[in-house]
Amino acid sequence: MKVTVCTPLSRGLRRASWLALAAVLAACSSGPKRPEPAPLAPVSALVPAKLAWNLGMGAVDPLMTPVVQGDTVVLANAAGVVQAVDARGGQVLWRVDAKAPLSAGVGSDGRQAAVVTRDNALVAVTAAGEQWRVRLSARVFTPPLVAGERVFVLAADRSVSAYDGKTGARLWSQAARGADPLILQQPGVLLAVGNTLVAGISGRLVGLNPANGSVRWDAAIARPRGINEIERLVDLVGRVGRTDDQVCARAFQSAVGCVDAARGAVQWTQPADGASGVHADADHVYGVESNGRVQAWKRGSGERAWSTDRLLHRGVTAPLAAGRSIMVGDAQGHVHLLSREDGTLVNRLSTDGSAIVAGPFLAGNTLIAVTRNGGVYGWRPE
Repeated sequence: MKVTVCTPLSRGLRRASWLALAAVLAACSSGPKRPEPAPLAPVSALVPAKLAWNLGMGAVDPLMTPVVQGDTVVLANAAGVVQAVDARGGQVLWRVDAKAPLSAGVGSDGRQAAVVTRDNALVAVTAAGEQWRVRLSARVFTPPLVAGERVFVLAADRSVSAYDGKTGARLWSQAARGADPLILQQPGVLLAVGNTLVAGISGRLVGLNPANGSVRWDAAIARPRGINEIERLVDLVGRVGRTDDQVCARAFQSAVGCVDAARGAVQWTQPADGASGVHADADHVYGVESNGRVQAWKRGSGERAWSTDRLLHRGVTAPLAAGRSIMVGDAQGHVHLLSREDGTLVNRLSTDGSAIVAGPFLAGNTLIAVTRNGGVYGWRPE
């Protein structure tokens, strides 16, 4: 998985931060050669799956996270075309052109979808076409959340705002306290848990009242450390693992932890060096470290359950827990299925050879993966 480490906020960046960032970029360009991806061993299809359909949608930016509502998947490509697909057969239900390249998407409640363009416009669409667009004051990398006839936005200045779903009128905005000057240029955390809007602000999960933006609770998964802004960067990254009211998330290259979103109480945290999100089931939380190691923590305590090095250095995506398996994509266009019990490989699915974007996801009983080149693939268990 390719990760853009950080970007300055729209309100500017101190000179010291620019110098620190320049030093990191210089080190990256002249650093040691990347390790070779772990070779792929033969695998028996212990969990068989058959390709049910596939379609093309044009090149997809890694920031374009699809969203699932029932059997409908809403996707967007880098050029700004938003489309809804029936996951049962792969038919395109509707398609709308936002007429601009996108920086974030997609959010949807099944009827309305929302994306953000690179020139900071929040655009709402339905099957009938574009509904409205409004100008935002900061860049956005996290998909908007569409819920309760409102559209919620987590911006790069770490503010959270709400917009009327019918008109686009701004209802409220909550500015972050003491925001750091750098932010990851990848999707963060924004979801609804019951009647609470949960947002990832720096290294914290923050529970907000969706009616007015007031803070209900604030729970730290990781805290900034280090002597410069890059070392202190602890943004939470999507995807998240949610089971009932428990939300588990990753702080970039820092920690994994779980929070009781009903009370805003941290249940556990564990050090972890990863850059992609996590997923969870009734027993475990699953994640991928920066080197491609896939591992599981016990959901109740955070104690490590198992780990596997079979996919080291393959650019592994955030995991998906579904059925008997953990699914991850890689930079070579494979989707790997691993046992939830111990991480052994139980199947491998192939696409067009370009990187899997964001990670596999499930719509109904269809496993779906989207590639960087715009291939959309749907598999079903045999």
